[in-house]
Amino acid sequence: MENKDLKIGFDNIIKGNKEWMEFVKNDATGRFQQLAKGQNPEILWIGCADSRVPANELTGTKPGEVFVHRNIANMVIHSDMSMLSVLDYAVNVLKVKHVIIAGHYGCGGVAASLSRKQYGIIDNWLGHIKDVYRLHSAEIDAIQEHDKKVNRLIELNVQEQVFNLCATSIIQNAWKERNDLAVHGMIINIGTGELIDQHCTFTNNDELGEVFAYK
Repeated sequence: MENKDLKIGFDNIIKGNKEWMEFVKNDATGRFQQLAKGQNPEILWIGCADSRVPANELTGTKPGEVFVHRNIANMVIHSDMSMLSVLDYAVNVLKVKHVIIAGHYGCGGVAASLSRKQYGIIDNWLGHIKDVYRLHSAEIDAIQEHDKKVNRLIELNVQEQVFNLCATSIIQNAWKERNDLAVHGMIINIGTGELIDQHCTFTNNDELGEVFAYK
């Protein structure tokens, strides 16, 4: 027997696409015809896979203006070939000018990393967030309220991922060739829609330290 709820859900996807096609058809600006020929975004957005944090809506940008990579808890892991491939293409082919690591308050992945519960294969991914906790455990443990503890780790995680991104050879080699590339860390407040600058922007490798800064 066919699951009616599944059919309705899928039909809604098709219906939504037809409405979008009608919008594209009636757009008089020629924007979509231009987009069909290629893209020229200035922003690479590395965000959380959470369904509540879409990059374009949060930044007030149009299709074609933001190149996006998303994963659980907006992580930059140096062995993640998917992230590195997106980063390389965005920086070296598309020549984006801003790379944004975007976390969000109430992140379930970060909250899960603070527990001792096993969730399955994702535990291997959450281990990288636990490493961030280990670096800042004294500060995190001093916070009594659980939600505030989680949100502070979310902020610290964004800052650590910005550093991880800047430590890649992709970013540092790009800095050798151009002076118009910046890496930023931001937090999304889902309840208000605000993007909160974490004031950890890098435009060169001067502050990465001797071990991390390539010559």
